[in-house]
Amino acid sequence: MPRLSKGTSPEAFGGLNALVDDIRAYVEAVPRPWCAGAVVLAGRGPDVLLHEAVGWAVRYAAHDRELPREQWVPMRPGTVFDLASLTKLFTATVTACVDAVDLDDPVASHVPEFGAAGKGPITVRQLLDHTSGLRPELPFYDCADAAARTALLWAEAPVAEPGSVRIYSDLNLIALQHVLERATGEALDALVREHITDPLAMYDTRFNPPASWIPRIAATEDQRPPWGRLDRGMLHGVVHDENAYAMGGVAGHAGLFSSAWDLAVFCRALLDRGGPWPGFEADQPWFMGELAGRGAVGHTGFTGTSLVLDPASDSYLVLLANSVHPCRDWREGSAMRAAAGTRFARALASV
Repeated sequence: MPRLSKGTSPEAFGGLNALVDDIRAYVEAVPRPWCAGAVVLAGRGPDVLLHEAVGWAVRYAAHDRELPREQWVPMRPGTVFDLASLTKLFTATVTACVDAVDLDDPVASHVPEFGAAGKGPITVRQLLDHTSGLRPELPFYDCADAAARTALLWAEAPVAEPGSVRIYSDLNLIALQHVLERATGEALDALVREHITDPLAMYDTRFNPPASWIPRIAATEDQRPPWGRLDRGMLHGVVHDENAYAMGGVAGHAGLFSSAWDLAVFCRALLDRGGPWPGFEADQPWFMGELAGRGAVGHTGFTGTSLVLDPASDSYLVLLANSVHPCRDWREGSAMRAAAGTRFARALASV
């Protein structure tokens, strides 16, 4: 298990205080913030260089109404977030840990039903790198039960020739969940515990957090039509993604909750292991800023989460925000993520 410790202070590591100031500016922006609050953690080697919280974990009662000021809950370094698509990295990592699955296996060799409608040639690797040809998503939240959801996926045909083009798709990681569960006989949440969170002592990371965690969890969205596909009101401690919710909160593409420190442990373990990096995005300036361009890998989550690994400097940056609180229509792209990546890249270059 990687051991992390508070290392060089932000003052000594030039630029990190400015990184926090940048995030604070986004949180306090007028007329409206990019997010209600955020937690940022930056590390290099075994040292955690920065771990700060800004803003509010809970601020709004509804999409158009703030809570009374005395009911706002401050963001704290240990706040737990709905990771959204950062869950995909855990599903990908489990795949690399499971001997029963090879990346070049046809998906249908593990899940024969998946091979219908022209999906027979699709491989596990193509699910991980989003070259399966599957569309981005399906409305599983409209299905009556699990059998109807799987039937919808089995009947789906690729919209592009497998292997010909990259289409980022939640369906890839949902299909991969079926592969892992068939190949091992274990549920995905058990596999994540067995291969990742228990060995790394990531005790703030799990699907379906218990009610006792709610005071520590950042709220997400007042989810209702027309922007939400389900009418669930303000979400706090339950998964934001509608399809993951329909799947009982455990899904290959979304559903995990975690804290910045736990994700730092995860990042450190991945850097110690080294590449390759199945399931990761590589060198993406739109959310990595100037960290991109030298082999950085990472991912984002719809709720406002992101992480970036920079193998070249043995460093990583975790930025967790509740940018859909109170409503997804408040999201303003990834400017805050890119700004944080640029500040960190320049700080690394200064020492």
